[in-house]
Amino acid sequence: VQLQASGGGSVQAGGSLRLSCAASGRAFSDYGAGWFRQAPGKGREFVAAISRAGLRTSVADSVKGRFSISRDNAATRLFLQMNRLEPEDTAVYYCAAHRTVTGAVHVFDAEYEYWGQGTLVTVSS
Repeated sequence: VQLQASGGGSVQAGGSLRLSCAASGRAFSDYGAGWFRQAPGKGREFVAAISRAGLRTSVADSVKGRFSISRDNAATRLFLQMNRLEPEDTAVYYCAAHRTVTGAVHVFDAEYEYWGQGTLVTVSS
């Protein structure tokens, strides 16, 4: 599967953005998916994940209550709705996918086989 993230940009603290990830290739419903981010000078960290059918999700504590993940398998798209953005959310955001036959969600980047190119989110105070 090929992934392409979009929707990043510059926003003031308290604002919102919606990231989108377009998937092409094999049936998107065969893959669990997630979002990770990497801030300048830091390692990549988990943001949110969703099961292949979209029935289960997991969100990092640092964004819980502000970010939500969803997917549209018919449209082969993954989304990350980001509300009440903070300067600490500034990072390159990556969408990722892993082929699976289960309904589990995965929070470790090593479990993901396919990665998009990243989209930059900048939050100013």
